[in-house]
Amino acid sequence: MNAFETTLAATLGPENLARIQQVKVGIAGAGGLGSNCAAFLVRTGFKRLKIVDFDRVEAGNLNRQFFFAGQVGLLKVEALAENLRRINPDLFIESLALRIEKDNVAGLFDDCPVVVEALDRPEYKKLVVETCLGLDKLVVAASGLAGWGRSDGIVIHRVKENFFLVGDLVSEAGPDCPPLAPGVAVAAAKQADLVLSHVLGKGLQSQTPLGVIRDSQG
Repeated sequence: MNAFETTLAATLGPENLARIQQVKVGIAGAGGLGSNCAAFLVRTGFKRLKIVDFDRVEAGNLNRQFFFAGQVGLLKVEALAENLRRINPDLFIESLALRIEKDNVAGLFDDCPVVVEALDRPEYKKLVVETCLGLDKLVVAASGLAGWGRSDGIVIHRVKENFFLVGDLVSEAGPDCPPLAPGVAVAAAKQADLVLSHVLGKGLQSQTPLGVIRDSQG
C-alpha cells in the first residue's frame, strides 16, 4: 500500500479497505456529479473505476466540476483520471471517451457491480438507469440539485432495493436556477456515501420509496 492507503486503512480498518478496493464502480458522466463523486469515492478507498464521458473540459465547468483552468480543452475522462491520481497514484481507471447510447450502455458497464448515473440529459439518465437495473446492479442516480439555498432538500430516496435517487426531484437547471458547486457537491457526496454504505454493508439510508422518477438536469 502507498502512504495514502496506509493511512486510510488505519481509519477504515484493513478489512474494510480491502473490501472497498475490490469493487469496480462505473461512473456514467464526468461532469459536476461524476467528477466530484469520483473524487469522494477515491478519497474513501475505491481504486477501480470505469468513467465514461465523451465531452471536453470547458471554462464554464470550473464553477462546479473537479477540473482546473489548465485542463480546459482536454477530454474530461483523461483530465479527471489525472486529478484522481493526485489523490491516490495507484488507481485502476478505465477512461472511455465515448457517448453512452442504447446499443453500448449494457456492454460499457457489464463488469461494474455498482453504477453511478451522473448525466445531464433526462433521456440518457433514464437509459442508464433502466439498462443497469435490468443487469441487477446497484444504481445510484440523481435528480434535482440546481440553484442555491436548497441543500437541505437534497436527500436520498430509495426507489427499489437496488436503486437510489439523490436530489430534491424538482430543482431543474436553467437560467434562473443554475447548477452550482454547493448543491452539486452535496448530491455527489451523497451518491458516494450510498456506494460506500452498500459495499461495507452498513445499511442504506432512505426516505419513503418512490414510484416515479422526475427527470432534471444534473
